[in-house]
Amino acid sequence: MRFALCNEMYQHWTLENQFEAFAAWGYDGVELAPFSLDAGFVNGSSSTMSLSRIDKTIRQRIISCSRKTGVVVSGLHWILAKTEGFHVTTNDADIRKKTANYLCELACFCAELGGRYMVLGSPKQRDIAKNQTRKEAKKNALDTISQVLKALEENNVTLALEALAPTETNFWNNADETLNFIQELGSPELVTLHLDCKAMHGGEYQSIPDTIRYASARKEFVSFHANDPNLQGPGFGRMDFKPIMSALQEIKFDGWIGIEPFDYSPGIVELGRKSIQYLIESSKK
Repeated sequence: MRFALCNEMYQHWTLENQFEAFAAWGYDGVELAPFSLDAGFVNGSSSTMSLSRIDKTIRQRIISCSRKTGVVVSGLHWILAKTEGFHVTTNDADIRKKTANYLCELACFCAELGGRYMVLGSPKQRDIAKNQTRKEAKKNALDTISQVLKALEENNVTLALEALAPTETNFWNNADETLNFIQELGSPELVTLHLDCKAMHGGEYQSIPDTIRYASARKEFVSFHANDPNLQGPGFGRMDFKPIMSALQEIKFDGWIGIEPFDYSPGIVELGRKSIQYLIESSKK
């Protein structure tokens, strides 16, 4: 199994320190949140992130850090977070086009850094509007994502649609709904499913291990987020990850397991260091 650490916890560290720490803790990869790489957003001088501010120098530093430490860039997540003017399901065709173009830019950016997938969570940028039907929203999402397929193929990058619980969004709420959308889109080699433990805990019909088996039987998925429903890392709450890791081993999952805490109160060093230790221990038979 390959483990990646989501880097937004460490956005105030230098890139060099991030990669060095992740390597020391035993991670194979880092999953990058684009907003964490925009100094203008991180230092508070801009209220939204801009991909244009992640210039050639920053990109070369990331590539250099990866080569030096052996920690690869697994992919991107939070890809529409901290932006404005983008939406996947809107009735506004111009906004959908703008969103698709941005996702195409991100696919190029991801590939440039060596990443192979992008997690599309971003609940507020996919919510069904009050004046919309679910059918309209689905049609619009199909249009938006269809415009990104060529860029995904050209860059050898997969778009992973994240199933999120109804407490976060009203679209792609579980594995079944998301898989049905992917099937209708008709490009399973380019668009896949992303599963998240926190989201599965609140949004699935069945247990997390059973959801993993069900999703795998319908389609391979390339990325998985391990976190506790208490919003901290695996091992920091009550969720038992041993049956979860067992299910991933059972389906011979060979994608990336990303660790993505949201509550940093235990300390970001402890979260990064202990989470992978716990998952490795939970993987032992």
